[in-house]
Amino acid sequence: MMGNTVSDIDAIDYRQLSLAGTFALSSPAHSFCGDIVLPGDVHTALLAANEIPDPYFGQNEDAVAWVYKTPWTVERNFEIDAAMAAGYLTLTLSDVDCIAKVLLNDEVIAETQNQFIRYDIDVTGKIRAGKNTLRIEFAVVPDVAKARAGAHPFAIPYAAMNQKVAHLNFVRKTACHAGWDWGICIMPVGVYGRMELRRSRLARTESVQVEQRHENGQVNLSIKTRVHAFETGEISLTHAIDGQTIGGVVAVAKGENIITHDVTIASPKIWWPAGQGDQPLYDLVTDLDGEVTTRKIGLRKLEWIVEKDEIDHSFKCRINGRDITMMGANWIPADAIPSRITPDTVRDLLDSAVAANYNMLRVWGGGQYEPDYFYEMCDEMGLLVWHDFMFSCMPYPSDRAFLADVATEITQQVRRLSHHACIAIWCGDNEVIGSLNWYPETKANRDRHLANYDRLSKLLGEIVEDEDPQRRFWPSSPSLGYMDFADGWHIDTRGDMHFWDVWHSAKPFEHYRTVQPRFASEFGFQSFTSMDVIETFTNPEDRNPSSPVMETHQRNDGGNARILETMCRYFRFPKGFEEMVFLSQVQQGLAIKTAIEFWRSTKPRCMGTLYWQINDNWPVASWSSLDYGGQWKLLHYLAKRFFAPVNVVAVPKGHHIQLCAINDRADKLKLRVESFAVDMQGNVTEIGPVVGDVPRDAATPMVDISPLGDGQFLYFEWKDEHGNILGRNDFFPRAYKYYDLPQPSISASWSEEDGKAVLELETDKVALFVSASVDVPGYFSDNCLTLLPGTKARLSFTARKGAQPRLNDLKNSLKINHLAQTY
Repeated sequence: MMGNTVSDIDAIDYRQLSLAGTFALSSPAHSFCGDIVLPGDVHTALLAANEIPDPYFGQNEDAVAWVYKTPWTVERNFEIDAAMAAGYLTLTLSDVDCIAKVLLNDEVIAETQNQFIRYDIDVTGKIRAGKNTLRIEFAVVPDVAKARAGAHPFAIPYAAMNQKVAHLNFVRKTACHAGWDWGICIMPVGVYGRMELRRSRLARTESVQVEQRHENGQVNLSIKTRVHAFETGEISLTHAIDGQTIGGVVAVAKGENIITHDVTIASPKIWWPAGQGDQPLYDLVTDLDGEVTTRKIGLRKLEWIVEKDEIDHSFKCRINGRDITMMGANWIPADAIPSRITPDTVRDLLDSAVAANYNMLRVWGGGQYEPDYFYEMCDEMGLLVWHDFMFSCMPYPSDRAFLADVATEITQQVRRLSHHACIAIWCGDNEVIGSLNWYPETKANRDRHLANYDRLSKLLGEIVEDEDPQRRFWPSSPSLGYMDFADGWHIDTRGDMHFWDVWHSAKPFEHYRTVQPRFASEFGFQSFTSMDVIETFTNPEDRNPSSPVMETHQRNDGGNARILETMCRYFRFPKGFEEMVFLSQVQQGLAIKTAIEFWRSTKPRCMGTLYWQINDNWPVASWSSLDYGGQWKLLHYLAKRFFAPVNVVAVPKGHHIQLCAINDRADKLKLRVESFAVDMQGNVTEIGPVVGDVPRDAATPMVDISPLGDGQFLYFEWKDEHGNILGRNDFFPRAYKYYDLPQPSISASWSEEDGKAVLELETDKVALFVSASVDVPGYFSDNCLTLLPGTKARLSFTARKGAQPRLNDLKNSLKINHLAQTY
């Protein structure tokens, strides 16, 4: 076992000792004894010791299930000197997953039961100079969950359609750890957050929150600091921001103290979401007796406008006085194995979100509260966060003990995160209201379960009202609003909407145009993951959509069949497995493109589209636009185009096609839209240009186009008043299988410009969904293109994950796919 030594204690009042590092890992029920690095998880330790196979390969999920059915113990020694041992001492443990006893020198000092709580354990007088031992004994979560469910006064169903472990709603743990309809069941065990011994002179910092008031061109900040004092006395507490320092000596009483300071930023630099302006951040440096913490503060005024209008009620986000359409996707934990969730992994995913014109992510309620660095990066990048609390798809208990535990969790998380500019809204749960209509138990006695739900929901709302009154609490997603427990899945006149009829009910893509949500916070369509990812978890003989391995890596019942059924609806059946994988990603992109282009065209009725989902947490067929590992699927390229702040989309209106311009910028635009009817022989008929003004923050019809001839499709592009091309799009009146596609010859050439590799593509015949891929981590500036003869596409390549490819690396691994190639 490794140990730490703290020596040379000087006059600094506050000191901390990290207890992270190598622990001994063992189990009373298993012969394994080895090392584990914490923060980290048991699966990573067992993988490093070759005790388990890769859970993500083949059908190994069941082969490693014994890990979460086993009790585990971690232990290490550490050393401190007499000066450290004599202070007021706190052992801080966060993200302990999750039912565990914490022992210090063989004495039980805490019992944890909530992954989402930071445990600050007073160990004053329990630490001795010299050698000390910290041990954490983890219980078997499935056993605890089963016992709690059995002891409850009435049956509460769990999400058996998603989770392989029963009754996880009785345990405060990441719900998708037990599996989901896109997720593997790993049920990790470990500690993922802070592991520190903190010495304080008299008091420690609990939280620092900042309220903003924007008035007369200034921003007034109210800084609320919670301090835990071990005894009555005086502390030194200061805050420094924008060249100003406030605070000083403060008297405190034993226990919790709330200390408020006010400061004015006279000439504020205002924070905007991505695509709407800059994201300046101010350092707020807090010093409590030498305990120094720094927070980044973005100055912005954010409101949710929910008010009666001519339709029903609006639901939109107003930022710095402007109503801005929210565009993005839902976020799930970045990996099913927690040790693999790192700042680099998260930054890579968030970089791709910004590159695709996102301005919002929804942190989904079946996942987890993310590490501090996630929110710091969102602040930095201008990504707003719709934040669910961690409840999803099933009822939860509402007994006093459960609610007390949840109250600590929600209070801590709101206090931890509320200073972030990125936090846009607190949402009580994901689909828990809707789940009351799913289960036999809840349908049989909905009154009981609705009362049970309301007790929990009321608690969440009151905590937000008390702890973060400047932000809106939204009871559920989807929801029709305050104290409205009706069906938010199919009512599109108010609130937020989850619209799943196209996927789960196998409706055609055109069905998206039958609803006009005010804010679409969930909807999606699946594809297979990319071939290079499939190769990481299969053997060649497994590469068939109905093989046991491919079905194991498809968690939604009937998902692979639905992908193929839809393929037959829109395309001719592909000639091979690789072509099938490519075509599945084409149709996924088309589905979401159909929805978002139409809904954006209804602005200001619809003011938000967050598709399900941006990322995967293991290699799997899913609704994601980024593969596991962060590679761009075709949907992500299409997202970059359909989320463009200035866009032109085609909307069928009876037998005509309406071209609608969308302007999400703060200034009006003059656009020139040029449209053409194109047939498969490459004949191009100009329909005629139209020039018009598009007001700021508006969608405006530009022109109605008469029906096209048989075998024709609509191709159009738009330019600014200086003649610069801003974008291109197309519209096919019929399914692609009805078009007789030519077999094009596509030429590719590489060059280097301004330090970036540039790929130029040219075709001799009409080519649809032309997509370039290389073996190097990275993405092109555009992809999944419609190419016409005589036109060229120039695509620059951006490397990811620190790759520095040579031009030959790109050239030698280049692969071009297109629709005609799949037949």
